[in-house]
Amino acid sequence: MTFFSFRRSFFWIALFLISYTSYGQGLAEVSADDVGMSAERLERLSDAFSSYMDDKALAGSVILVARKGEVPYFKAFGYSDIEDKVPMDRHTIFRIASQTKAIVSVGIMILQEEGKLLITDPLGDYISAYKETTVATPLEEGGYDIVKANRAITLRDLLTHTAGIGYGGGPASDMWQEAGIQGWYFAHRDETILETVERMASLPMEAHPGEKFVYGYNTDILGAVIEVVSGRSLEEFLQEKVLDPLGMTDTHFYLPKEKRDRLATVYSSSPAGLRPAPAPGGMVGQGAYVDGPRRSFSGGAGYLSTAMDYAKFLQMMLDGGQYAGQRVLSPKSVELMTVDHLGAIDFPWANGVGFGLGYSVVEDIGERGELGSAGEYGWGGAYHTSYWVDPEEELIVVYLTQLIPAIDVDDHNKLRALVYQAIVD
Repeated sequence: MTFFSFRRSFFWIALFLISYTSYGQGLAEVSADDVGMSAERLERLSDAFSSYMDDKALAGSVILVARKGEVPYFKAFGYSDIEDKVPMDRHTIFRIASQTKAIVSVGIMILQEEGKLLITDPLGDYISAYKETTVATPLEEGGYDIVKANRAITLRDLLTHTAGIGYGGGPASDMWQEAGIQGWYFAHRDETILETVERMASLPMEAHPGEKFVYGYNTDILGAVIEVVSGRSLEEFLQEKVLDPLGMTDTHFYLPKEKRDRLATVYSSSPAGLRPAPAPGGMVGQGAYVDGPRRSFSGGAGYLSTAMDYAKFLQMMLDGGQYAGQRVLSPKSVELMTVDHLGAIDFPWANGVGFGLGYSVVEDIGERGELGSAGEYGWGGAYHTSYWVDPEEELIVVYLTQLIPAIDVDDHNKLRALVYQAIVD
């Protein structure tokens, strides 16, 4: 080998090693200037969120901002437990509730990529109790009538929340209440998610499939589909297919006993200030996520996680299905998930916004009237958590706190304004 050929070979080997190291390291912390953001302007974010703690509007929170695959801002504020004066930590564990939906939706897309289902398939092909369903239609004189659904529910209906399935409300809420299936909380249930979902099938839904956006048990049902198709629990399937490849080591349906002290306490807004929130499901203290039966893996609202763990998942989506050298989805699956699927169906909660396969999707930023970009996607959780991904700005934001209900707190809008004003390039 000549000197020049050796030098050329060395150059390509070195370039490969540098690229591989950079590609495989994941979300590294950098200065704001490195990713086109202003450190001085990001301090406005710190000042604002410190004031929420000072004013006792929030107990504590964690904010992670990633841009261009790196992290210029990652801070914790306040306390994870006010009474015991436990400082909030960047690695505090939170109940992320409906943020679980995005991960489970990815699980369904993985099964489609493996050739084990199609999202256009009828739900009844996998859970026979759903081969025929009913709908409760309100009567003018009061009450409701129960009619046969106008068509079969598909997996895509569930992914887009257009199956007509709510959280046990609607005209036939009395029947859902009698069946003991209302609300999003499952952790206290001493039965599998499939058993609960099969009981749902006999209850009247709120709307016909494909008729309107109805937010509800759709993703819990998809979690049961994953169990049926994979032959494994939802916990095991997602651990292997999503959590382990992405290095999400602090994401769990039920908290390992050695991590219980890292779980943030939930608070409620009240006229007298913050107070500890009552635990749902009749559990005391930290609730069934710590001391429950550990049998019901809720695909709609069951996960606990940290800001960094969830940022890894979102970076995978932003990078077209891969993170730190691990591919979870194909780029085309990510593309399909993050465009609007509602079409003429109205998204009821915001102007200029549609819904994809597990995420809300911004269609028109002028109509929405908030800082952001067309093509941005995200969601949040019942405990006042939030996240979004802005592909145009190569931006990820994860915001975790524990407040239910949250009354007269403008932190979500303030967060958005202060993140975007810090982008200078």
